[in-house]
Amino acid sequence: MLRYLTAGESHGEALIGIVEGMPAGVPLTANDINRHLARRWLGFGRGGRAKLEHDRIHIYSGVRFSRTMAGPIALRLDNAAYTRDKNKWPEVMAVEGTGEGIDKVTLPRPGHADLVGAQKYGFDDIRPVIDRSSARETAMRVACCSVARQLLKQVGIQVGSHVIRIGKVGATVWQAQRDALMVSGAEALNEVADKSEVRMLDAELSQRCIQHIKDTKRAGDSLGGIYEVVVTGVPVGLGSYVHWDRRLSGQIAQAICSIQAQKAVEIGEGVINAGIPGSQVHDTIFAEGAAFRRRTNRAGGIEGGVTNGMPVIVRGFMKPIPTLIKPLETVDMATGEQQPTRYERSDVTSVPAASTVAEATVAFVIANAFLEKFGGDTLQEILTRYAAR
Repeated sequence: MLRYLTAGESHGEALIGIVEGMPAGVPLTANDINRHLARRWLGFGRGGRAKLEHDRIHIYSGVRFSRTMAGPIALRLDNAAYTRDKNKWPEVMAVEGTGEGIDKVTLPRPGHADLVGAQKYGFDDIRPVIDRSSARETAMRVACCSVARQLLKQVGIQVGSHVIRIGKVGATVWQAQRDALMVSGAEALNEVADKSEVRMLDAELSQRCIQHIKDTKRAGDSLGGIYEVVVTGVPVGLGSYVHWDRRLSGQIAQAICSIQAQKAVEIGEGVINAGIPGSQVHDTIFAEGAAFRRRTNRAGGIEGGVTNGMPVIVRGFMKPIPTLIKPLETVDMATGEQQPTRYERSDVTSVPAASTVAEATVAFVIANAFLEKFGGDTLQEILTRYAAR
């Protein structure tokens, strides 16, 4: 079983990650991870931190001669914001100091973890909540999950994504373009989407979306949106229907909703299917030699919590970022007075970045399910079992 942990704060010295359960012999270099870290910064509408950070991973353990050794893989990602913003997270606070003389942040932002986090853990300063709940944590999450992507790569499973909508601007029909692109695998989607400043497949729509983001920034507001993650090369039988927690659809939904600001998940045509007759929903089956196929993929590649051999298709729905240039109303925790929120450095929208983070988290779920079915201690052992399926 694969698992990972992340540690660190947004303005702390570094983010730390540990990946456990990776078999021996999987090719892995820092550049394999850095490529996806760079993709996480893609997207028009990013804030100042996108210009500040230049993420480069350091692998401390678990890899020798560019191959995994089956032991825990330890990763470190330095925060450039730590050097620039030491007044927000001084080193002494993380070691032995009391924090005396440091200005407390007491204006919680609506829609953020600020207030509930302070209430839950008894803080009179929301800085610890801001720094751990920050989406900066997803940088290490992408790094950890990129390790799992290296395993998927060895068995021909590809993961890609693209943005469907940002705010009120989005595609109404995109499936035909998506399907044509991913004939050679889901990563073909990334080759097109990554060239767009908003990770959309349609150039004209991209330009409309950029203008929408500009208009929203001038208004001091923020935008959410919808993206799609696609996984190709997935074999039949990943996941299980026998227990609730082994259903792959549930695991994927949890992975998406664990990402900051993600509020809903759709698998296949789940939303539209809820309002039409079953005769127009279910994917009919036919035989192709000894294999069984589906004529359509409205189920999104998963039936009964188990993959059916079709591409896995997942959509994530992201709310607008809660940090706004134009302040919302809040209450000062220290005085109880109504106050406008203060502005923390933030993006107008980060839907394009969220799509790449979602790619990573879905890849990790798929890799874990793959190991559950075909696992072994070494890559060669896994490849042998997979070939014999």
